[in-house]
Amino acid sequence: MMRPQWRPAALSLTVFGAIARLLPHPPNFAPVGATSVFAGARLPGWQAYLVPLALMALTDPIINSWYGLPAYSLARLFVYGSFLISVWIGQRVRNTENAGRIALALLASAVQFFVISNFGTWLMGNWYAHTPAGLLTCYTAAIPFFGWTLLGDFTYGAALFGLHAWLSRGVSTRERVVEAHQFA
Repeated sequence: MMRPQWRPAALSLTVFGAIARLLPHPPNFAPVGATSVFAGARLPGWQAYLVPLALMALTDPIINSWYGLPAYSLARLFVYGSFLISVWIGQRVRNTENAGRIALALLASAVQFFVISNFGTWLMGNWYAHTPAGLLTCYTAAIPFFGWTLLGDFTYGAALFGLHAWLSRGVSTRERVVEAHQFA
């Protein structure tokens, strides 16, 4: 069965996830990691990679202006690269609605985001010494934020994947995920 190239429910949920990052939230309790995994799992080809990045590029200047920061920085390249990896991780669960597999994908996304984004903070910033001890200090300081990242990814992931499963059974049936074992 061919998957449709136009997926309005998945695209709408991805856009909703990105816009939701503009809502007030605790540090790192944001929908971007879950949105990236979801996009990889439910959007076709180039859309899976382009849509989350475009939405990040559009919302970053808004969020950064609230904090008096520049619209973009070199360190954001690590964050954007991490979200591209999250899309790739999402593509590993493209043909499933299995909650356990999706949860593992969300966990993998959160872990690699923690590692890559904090490495970028250490490398590109001047907050930590550019030594192994400085890198360790950077990762240690980020541990409290990791809990919020996990909670945000699992919360938004459950909402995105759950809403898509529900919508694909009634409103947008062409987008229904048919698992490989169902063909046997």
